[in-house]
Amino acid sequence: MNETSNIVALCQPDEIDDPLTNILRAGARQLLAQAVEIEVETFLATVKI
Repeated sequence: MNETSNIVALCQPDEIDDPLTNILRAGARQLLAQAVEIEVETFLATVKI
């Protein structure tokens, strides 16, 4: 008995490797790093006596 399936394998995010995706990921990493840095600076400024 031969059963057909409608299950489709999806690409995993780490498997997508095209220039636009790489640029977007790099930009997102940079924005996140800047946001964390600003949060840390703000926190340290409020804690400072």
